[in-house]
Amino acid sequence: MRPVIGIGMVGYAFMGRTHSQAWRSVDAFFDLPLRPSMVAVAGRSAEATAQAAEKLGWAGAETDWKRLLDRDDVQIVDICTPGDSHAEIAVAALAAGKHVICEKPLANTVAEAEAMAAAAKEAAARGVRSMVAFNYRRVPAVALARRFVEEGMLGEIRHVRAQYLQDWIVDPEFPLVWRLQKDKAGSGALGDIGAHIVDVAEFVTGERLTGVTALTETFVKERPLAASSAGLSAGGGTGRGAVTVDDAALFIGRLSGGGLASFEATRFAAGRKNALRIEVNGALGSLAFDFESMNDLWFHDHTIDSAEHGFRRVLVTEPDHPYAGAWWPPGHGLGYEHTFVHEMKDFLEAIAAGADPAPSFEDGLRVQRVLAAVEQSAAEGSRFITVEGS
Repeated sequence: MRPVIGIGMVGYAFMGRTHSQAWRSVDAFFDLPLRPSMVAVAGRSAEATAQAAEKLGWAGAETDWKRLLDRDDVQIVDICTPGDSHAEIAVAALAAGKHVICEKPLANTVAEAEAMAAAAKEAAARGVRSMVAFNYRRVPAVALARRFVEEGMLGEIRHVRAQYLQDWIVDPEFPLVWRLQKDKAGSGALGDIGAHIVDVAEFVTGERLTGVTALTETFVKERPLAASSAGLSAGGGTGRGAVTVDDAALFIGRLSGGGLASFEATRFAAGRKNALRIEVNGALGSLAFDFESMNDLWFHDHTIDSAEHGFRRVLVTEPDHPYAGAWWPPGHGLGYEHTFVHEMKDFLEAIAAGADPAPSFEDGLRVQRVLAAVEQSAAEGSRFITVEGS
């Protein structure tokens, strides 16, 4: 009999649904050292939380997340709330001896992220683990790209181009949901999706952004107040309110190995639904990935005869590809939801092994420092800003 580990989740909207699906699936597809138990979900409304618990597969419901910390049957706290509550919940949970997985970005400010990283370091000394949920690291094609770089197939990294393009707020009458309010979200496209491409770029290359110069823009300054919202959908109410975050961010940076990088994060790329893209050019070759074709990795080997030059498609569904062997026969592709299952697998294995999972809260803090440098640069006329701690 494997030991049971109980999970308490805070929040049950878009991210709560994806995390719930992952917790339901992970033990069915991976041979785990621990057996996850979906103990309780916490939310503010008793009726809505109870309905979410029944629909998403949680055994119980709580109307105060602090009650999860008092429960002996909860060993993991999974934070799926907006960024303004991450620090309070995570620090309290770690102090209570609960392992913590927290959605990205880690926090809304560098100060909050620093407090979380400090709490995680202190908790790790007591055997309590923490991880920030950058799920795109767990796309098999992205993990394979990391392997290619680690094995030296690209050689010295010269260029990184990273984009995250969405279009769900192109309509100026789309309501003012929490993701468009700085006090709740911290920043706009920069933190919501820009954080992902910063993490993916650093993960794939194994290098760090050391400095940036940036532009940000808010194209629609005012929107109808939201009467309701669910995920990336919303209904408008009466009145209007100010958009207090960026709609788009463009920045260039220097990598720790000397290479150059460019980043674009926008929710105004009409026609692009979830286009997280990265291309890496090295001295020996290149690779390219687009999440809208998430089972494909494109690779160019520049060491072969020029008559054979060009990108070739690698269909990342083989049993020896990262994560893929646990799922379907070759050629039967995976989807967005599988990245969260992989996340839970890695987290549970790290807890069982007494190891620090990745990405850590310290990794989340580093990304937060990049985001802060981007905001500072944009506010100061695109001045080059050195990333703190780089």
